[in-house]
Amino acid sequence: MHDQISPLGFVSELDELVFLVEEVPRKLRRVFDASNARLRLNRSQWRTLAYIFRTPGLTQTELAKCLELERASVGHVIDQLEKADFVERRAVEGNRRVWTLHLRPKAIGILPTLRVEADLVYKRLLQGISVDEVVICKRLLAAMSANL
Repeated sequence: MHDQISPLGFVSELDELVFLVEEVPRKLRRVFDASNARLRLNRSQWRTLAYIFRTPGLTQTELAKCLELERASVGHVIDQLEKADFVERRAVEGNRRVWTLHLRPKAIGILPTLRVEADLVYKRLLQGISVDEVVICKRLLAAMSANL
């Protein structure tokens, strides 16, 4: 299967697999963004809130590593969340260049709603897929990620 060419002679079955692997996150982002539109949060903002909730006091650099984004991109997301009163930056004593990130009460108040929305999206994503298949999928995706 690794080198079979499709009837078109150009697109292989492996290409089709990789296309699917790329397509799922794109669709997931669209569905997730639509489900949280009423909260005016996109997936990047939701993920940012989740990481800060899990690890209060993260620096912007640490958060960028978690999200696998450039520090400047994370800065833009933090700016948006700060403007919406979801997040605050706190200066680190003795280092004026480092700021830690913390959730504001407004963010803590919407976390249960975000959890429900995420679970509904995940339920839709995994509809018709057994628990065993999810375990296998996680193992395969983890192996692919490790290979890269």
